[in-house]
Amino acid sequence: MKILHRPVLLEEVIKTSNVQPGELVVDGTTGEGGHSEAFLERFADCRLICLDADLAIQQKARMRLSRFEGRLEFVHAWFDEWFEVSTLRPEVVLLDLGISVYHYEDSGRGFSFRSDEPLDMRLNPLQGDCAADLVNSLGEVELARILFEYGEETLSRRIARHLVEGRTQERIETAKQLADRIWEAVPVSVRYGRIHPATKSFQALRIAVNGELLRLERVLHLAFANLAVGGRLVVITFHSLEDRMVKRFFREQSKACVCGPEVARCECGGMPLALDLTRKPVVAGEEEVAANPPSRSAKLRAVKKLRDSRKGR
Repeated sequence: MKILHRPVLLEEVIKTSNVQPGELVVDGTTGEGGHSEAFLERFADCRLICLDADLAIQQKARMRLSRFEGRLEFVHAWFDEWFEVSTLRPEVVLLDLGISVYHYEDSGRGFSFRSDEPLDMRLNPLQGDCAADLVNSLGEVELARILFEYGEETLSRRIARHLVEGRTQERIETAKQLADRIWEAVPVSVRYGRIHPATKSFQALRIAVNGELLRLERVLHLAFANLAVGGRLVVITFHSLEDRMVKRFFREQSKACVCGPEVARCECGGMPLALDLTRKPVVAGEEEVAANPPSRSAKLRAVKKLRDSRKGR
Protein backbone atom coordinates (compact mmCIF):
# COMPACT_ATOMS: atom_id res chain seq x y z
CA MET A 1 0.00 0.00 0.00
CA LYS A 2 1.30 3.45 -0.93
CA ILE A 3 1.46 5.74 2.11
CA LEU A 4 1.67 9.43 1.29
CA HIS A 5 1.30 11.04 4.71
CA ARG A 6 4.02 11.22 7.37
CA PRO A 7 2.71 11.99 10.86
CA VAL A 8 4.02 15.32 12.11
CA LEU A 9 5.59 15.87 15.53
CA LEU A 10 5.36 12.13 16.16
CA GLU A 11 7.81 11.92 19.05
CA GLU A 12 6.31 15.02 20.66
CA VAL A 13 2.81 13.50 20.39
CA ILE A 14 3.99 10.26 22.00
CA LYS A 15 5.74 12.11 24.84
CA THR A 16 2.90 14.52 25.55
CA SER A 17 0.18 11.88 25.36
CA ASN A 18 1.98 9.80 28.01
CA VAL A 19 -0.19 6.73 27.36
CA GLN A 20 -0.45 4.32 30.28
CA PRO A 21 -1.28 0.57 30.17
CA GLY A 22 -4.91 -0.14 29.36
CA GLU A 23 -5.80 3.43 28.45
CA LEU A 24 -8.24 4.35 25.68
CA VAL A 25 -6.95 6.69 22.97
CA VAL A 26 -9.19 8.50 20.51
CA ASP A 27 -7.49 9.59 17.29
CA GLY A 28 -10.03 12.13 16.12
CA THR A 29 -8.39 12.68 12.73
CA THR A 30 -6.85 9.33 11.84
CA GLY A 31 -5.96 10.07 8.22
CA GLU A 32 -3.69 7.33 6.92
CA GLY A 33 -3.06 6.14 10.48
CA GLY A 34 0.48 7.34 11.19
CA HIS A 35 -0.09 8.50 14.76
CA SER A 36 -2.41 5.59 15.52
CA GLU A 37 0.19 3.12 14.28
CA ALA A 38 2.79 4.61 16.66
CA PHE A 39 0.40 4.38 19.62
CA LEU A 40 -0.39 0.74 18.89
CA GLU A 41 3.26 -0.22 18.30
CA ARG A 42 4.70 1.49 21.36
CA PHE A 43 1.94 0.89 23.90
CA ALA A 44 0.97 -2.75 23.69
CA ASP A 45 -1.89 -2.45 26.19
CA CYS A 46 -3.63 0.64 24.81
CA ARG A 47 -6.84 0.60 22.80
CA LEU A 48 -7.78 2.99 20.00
CA ILE A 49 -10.87 4.48 18.44
CA CYS A 50 -10.01 5.88 15.02
CA LEU A 51 -12.30 8.58 13.65
CA ASP A 52 -12.33 10.16 10.22
CA ALA A 53 -14.89 11.94 8.07
CA ASP A 54 -13.27 10.68 4.86
CA LEU A 55 -14.20 7.09 4.11
CA ALA A 56 -11.58 6.73 1.35
CA ILE A 57 -8.61 7.68 3.53
CA GLN A 58 -10.03 5.65 6.39
CA GLN A 59 -9.80 2.59 4.18
CA LYS A 60 -6.08 3.28 3.80
CA ALA A 61 -5.75 3.42 7.58
CA ARG A 62 -7.65 0.12 7.92
CA MET A 63 -5.13 -1.57 5.67
CA ARG A 64 -2.16 0.01 7.42
CA LEU A 65 -3.40 -0.98 10.88
CA SER A 66 -4.89 -4.37 10.01
CA ARG A 67 -2.27 -6.22 12.05
CA PHE A 68 -3.67 -4.61 15.22
CA GLU A 69 -7.15 -6.04 14.78
CA GLY A 70 -8.89 -6.45 18.11
CA ARG A 71 -7.30 -3.39 19.69
CA LEU A 72 -8.95 -0.69 17.64
CA GLU A 73 -12.28 0.40 16.24
CA PHE A 74 -12.86 2.52 13.14
CA VAL A 75 -15.72 5.03 13.06
CA HIS A 76 -16.68 7.02 9.98
CA ALA A 77 -17.67 10.36 11.52
CA TRP A 78 -16.71 13.99 12.06
CA PHE A 79 -14.94 14.26 15.40
CA ASP A 80 -17.32 16.87 16.84
CA GLU A 81 -20.39 14.82 15.93
CA TRP A 82 -18.91 11.65 17.46
CA PHE A 83 -17.99 13.31 20.74
CA GLU A 84 -21.47 14.85 20.94
CA VAL A 85 -23.10 11.41 21.23
CA SER A 86 -20.31 9.32 22.77
CA THR A 87 -20.51 8.23 26.41
CA LEU A 88 -16.91 6.96 26.50
CA ARG A 89 -14.28 8.57 28.72
CA PRO A 90 -10.94 8.28 26.89
CA GLU A 91 -7.66 9.02 28.62
CA VAL A 92 -6.06 10.51 25.51
CA VAL A 93 -7.58 12.48 22.63
CA LEU A 94 -5.44 13.49 19.66
CA LEU A 95 -6.64 15.99 17.06
CA ASP A 96 -4.21 16.48 14.17
CA LEU A 97 -5.90 19.20 12.11
CA GLY A 98 -3.62 18.92 9.09
CA ILE A 99 -4.88 17.90 5.67
CA SER A 100 -3.18 14.74 4.45
CA VAL A 101 -0.91 14.75 1.43
CA TYR A 102 -3.34 12.13 0.09
CA HIS A 103 -6.00 14.80 -0.33
CA TYR A 104 -3.72 17.02 -2.38
CA GLU A 105 -2.09 14.30 -4.45
CA ASP A 106 -4.45 11.37 -4.73
CA SER A 107 -8.05 12.18 -3.75
CA GLY A 108 -9.17 13.68 -7.08
CA ARG A 109 -11.25 16.33 -5.29
CA GLY A 110 -9.50 19.53 -6.28
CA PHE A 111 -7.73 20.39 -3.03
CA SER A 112 -4.64 21.53 -4.92
CA PHE A 113 -4.47 24.53 -7.24
CA ARG A 114 -1.98 22.51 -9.29
CA SER A 115 -4.58 19.90 -10.24
CA ASP A 116 -7.10 19.78 -13.07
CA GLU A 117 -9.72 18.02 -10.96
CA PRO A 118 -13.37 18.69 -10.09
CA LEU A 119 -13.55 21.54 -7.60
CA ASP A 120 -14.95 19.63 -4.64
CA MET A 121 -12.74 19.94 -1.50
CA ARG A 122 -15.18 18.05 0.74
CA LEU A 123 -13.55 15.66 3.21
CA ASN A 124 -16.84 13.78 3.19
CA PRO A 125 -18.01 13.90 -0.44
CA LEU A 126 -21.48 12.74 0.61
CA GLN A 127 -22.24 15.83 2.71
CA GLY A 128 -22.84 19.51 2.04
CA ASP A 129 -21.97 21.91 -0.74
CA CYS A 130 -18.69 21.51 -2.59
CA ALA A 131 -16.25 24.32 -3.36
CA ALA A 132 -17.66 24.76 -6.87
CA ASP A 133 -21.09 25.41 -5.36
CA LEU A 134 -19.66 28.20 -3.20
CA VAL A 135 -17.61 30.00 -5.86
CA ASN A 136 -20.47 29.85 -8.35
CA SER A 137 -23.32 30.92 -6.06
CA LEU A 138 -22.08 33.16 -3.25
CA GLY A 139 -22.35 36.92 -3.57
CA GLU A 140 -19.23 39.02 -3.90
CA VAL A 141 -19.30 40.30 -0.31
CA GLU A 142 -19.71 36.86 1.26
CA LEU A 143 -17.09 35.30 -0.98
CA ALA A 144 -14.63 38.07 -0.12
CA ARG A 145 -15.37 37.56 3.59
CA ILE A 146 -14.54 33.86 3.38
CA LEU A 147 -11.27 34.50 1.53
CA PHE A 148 -10.23 37.17 4.01
CA GLU A 149 -11.33 35.55 7.28
CA TYR A 150 -10.33 31.95 6.56
CA GLY A 151 -7.41 32.53 4.21
CA GLU A 152 -6.17 35.91 5.46
CA GLU A 153 -6.12 36.93 1.81
CA THR A 154 -5.52 40.69 1.60
CA LEU A 155 -6.69 40.77 -2.03
CA SER A 156 -9.98 39.07 -1.16
CA ARG A 157 -12.27 41.76 -2.56
CA ARG A 158 -10.39 41.99 -5.83
CA ILE A 159 -10.37 38.19 -6.25
CA ALA A 160 -14.05 37.84 -5.30
CA ARG A 161 -15.06 40.55 -7.77
CA HIS A 162 -13.16 38.85 -10.59
CA LEU A 163 -14.66 35.45 -9.80
CA VAL A 164 -18.22 36.79 -9.68
CA GLU A 165 -17.78 38.68 -12.94
CA GLY A 166 -16.14 35.74 -14.69
CA ARG A 167 -18.69 33.11 -13.71
CA THR A 168 -21.37 34.93 -15.71
CA GLN A 169 -19.49 33.78 -18.81
CA GLU A 170 -18.41 30.32 -17.66
CA ARG A 171 -19.11 28.31 -14.52
CA ILE A 172 -16.02 27.38 -12.50
CA GLU A 173 -15.93 23.60 -12.35
CA THR A 174 -12.31 22.59 -11.78
CA ALA A 175 -9.46 23.49 -9.46
CA LYS A 176 -7.38 24.62 -12.43
CA GLN A 177 -10.11 26.98 -13.62
CA LEU A 178 -10.30 28.56 -10.18
CA ALA A 179 -6.52 28.87 -9.88
CA ASP A 180 -6.32 30.48 -13.32
CA ARG A 181 -9.07 32.99 -12.46
CA ILE A 182 -7.33 33.96 -9.24
CA TRP A 183 -4.01 34.32 -11.07
CA GLU A 184 -5.73 36.71 -13.51
CA ALA A 185 -7.29 38.70 -10.66
CA VAL A 186 -4.15 39.60 -8.74
CA PRO A 187 -1.56 42.25 -9.73
CA VAL A 188 1.35 41.14 -11.89
CA SER A 189 3.73 41.72 -8.99
CA VAL A 190 1.85 39.09 -6.95
CA ARG A 191 1.64 36.43 -9.66
CA TYR A 192 5.28 35.46 -9.36
CA GLY A 193 5.72 35.73 -5.62
CA ARG A 194 6.99 33.20 -3.09
CA ILE A 195 3.70 31.29 -3.08
CA HIS A 196 1.10 30.76 -5.78
CA PRO A 197 -1.52 33.55 -5.63
CA ALA A 198 -4.29 30.95 -5.24
CA THR A 199 -2.80 29.33 -2.11
CA LYS A 200 -4.71 31.33 0.50
CA SER A 201 -7.98 31.26 -1.41
CA PHE A 202 -7.88 27.48 -1.77
CA GLN A 203 -7.21 27.16 1.96
CA ALA A 204 -10.12 29.47 2.77
CA LEU A 205 -12.56 27.59 0.56
CA ARG A 206 -11.53 24.23 2.03
CA ILE A 207 -12.10 25.55 5.55
CA ALA A 208 -15.50 26.95 4.56
CA VAL A 209 -16.62 23.83 2.70
CA ASN A 210 -15.84 21.54 5.63
CA GLY A 211 -16.80 23.97 8.41
CA GLU A 212 -13.39 23.37 9.95
CA LEU A 213 -13.24 26.27 12.40
CA LEU A 214 -16.81 25.76 13.60
CA ARG A 215 -16.12 22.06 14.12
CA LEU A 216 -12.89 22.81 15.97
CA GLU A 217 -14.63 25.17 18.38
CA ARG A 218 -17.27 22.51 19.08
CA VAL A 219 -14.88 19.59 19.44
CA LEU A 220 -12.61 21.37 21.91
CA HIS A 221 -15.51 21.73 24.35
CA LEU A 222 -16.97 18.29 23.65
CA ALA A 223 -13.70 16.33 23.72
CA PHE A 224 -12.56 18.02 26.93
CA ALA A 225 -15.92 17.32 28.58
CA ASN A 226 -15.72 13.63 27.59
CA LEU A 227 -12.07 13.26 28.60
CA ALA A 228 -11.44 11.22 31.74
CA VAL A 229 -10.05 13.14 34.72
CA GLY A 230 -6.29 12.91 34.38
CA GLY A 231 -6.61 12.52 30.62
CA ARG A 232 -4.68 14.49 27.99
CA LEU A 233 -6.06 16.46 25.07
CA VAL A 234 -3.42 17.00 22.37
CA VAL A 235 -4.07 19.24 19.36
CA ILE A 236 -1.87 19.93 16.34
CA THR A 237 -2.77 23.00 14.29
CA PHE A 238 -1.46 24.29 10.97
CA HIS A 239 -3.24 27.63 10.71
CA SER A 240 -2.98 30.75 12.88
CA LEU A 241 -6.76 30.89 13.34
CA GLU A 242 -6.80 27.30 14.60
CA ASP A 243 -3.87 27.87 16.93
CA ARG A 244 -5.41 31.00 18.45
CA MET A 245 -8.65 29.12 19.08
CA VAL A 246 -6.86 26.22 20.79
CA LYS A 247 -4.61 28.54 22.79
CA ARG A 248 -7.59 30.56 24.03
CA PHE A 249 -9.58 27.47 25.00
CA PHE A 250 -6.69 25.84 26.86
CA ARG A 251 -5.94 29.06 28.75
CA GLU A 252 -9.58 29.31 29.81
CA GLN A 253 -9.61 25.76 31.17
CA SER A 254 -6.33 26.39 33.01
CA LYS A 255 -7.55 29.49 34.84
CA ALA A 256 -8.10 29.17 38.58
CA CYS A 257 -11.01 31.61 38.46
CA VAL A 258 -13.22 32.71 35.58
CA CYS A 259 -15.36 35.20 37.48
CA GLY A 260 -15.36 38.60 35.80
CA PRO A 261 -13.87 41.76 37.34
CA GLU A 262 -17.36 42.87 38.36
CA VAL A 263 -17.56 39.94 40.84
CA ALA A 264 -16.11 40.98 44.20
CA ARG A 265 -15.71 37.43 45.47
CA CYS A 266 -15.03 34.26 43.51
CA GLU A 267 -18.24 32.35 42.78
CA CYS A 268 -16.95 29.74 40.33
CA GLY A 269 -15.02 27.60 42.80
CA GLY A 270 -11.59 28.98 42.03
CA MET A 271 -10.18 25.70 40.75
CA PRO A 272 -8.63 25.20 37.29
CA LEU A 273 -10.10 22.47 35.14
CA ALA A 274 -6.84 21.72 33.36
CA LEU A 275 -3.08 21.88 33.59
CA ASP A 276 -1.46 23.43 30.53
CA LEU A 277 1.25 21.00 29.43
CA THR A 278 2.63 23.30 26.74
CA ARG A 279 2.99 26.92 27.82
CA LYS A 280 4.43 27.58 24.38
CA PRO A 281 3.47 25.59 21.28
CA VAL A 282 5.75 22.69 20.39
CA VAL A 283 7.08 23.02 16.83
CA ALA A 284 9.06 20.78 14.50
CA GLY A 285 12.83 20.83 14.57
CA GLU A 286 15.04 21.53 11.57
CA GLU A 287 15.55 17.83 10.85
CA GLU A 288 11.83 17.08 10.70
CA VAL A 289 11.08 20.15 8.59
CA ALA A 290 13.76 19.11 6.10
CA ALA A 291 12.36 15.56 5.88
CA ASN A 292 8.67 16.54 6.02
CA PRO A 293 8.07 20.14 4.81
CA PRO A 294 4.35 20.25 5.86
CA SER A 295 5.53 20.07 9.48
CA ARG A 296 6.94 23.59 9.15
CA SER A 297 3.65 25.20 10.18
CA ALA A 298 2.60 22.59 12.75
CA LYS A 299 2.05 23.67 16.37
CA LEU A 300 1.25 21.24 19.18
CA ARG A 301 -0.57 22.27 22.34
CA ALA A 302 -1.83 19.99 25.11
CA VAL A 303 -3.62 20.05 28.45
CA LYS A 304 -4.20 17.54 31.23
CA LYS A 305 -7.72 17.44 32.65
CA LEU A 306 -7.76 17.95 36.43
CA ARG A 307 -11.49 17.82 37.18
CA ASP A 308 -14.95 17.92 35.64
CA SER A 309 -16.06 21.16 37.28
CA ARG A 310 -14.40 24.08 39.04
CA LYS A 311 -15.97 22.98 42.30
CA GLY A 312 -14.25 19.62 42.10
CA ARG A 313 -17.31 17.54 41.32
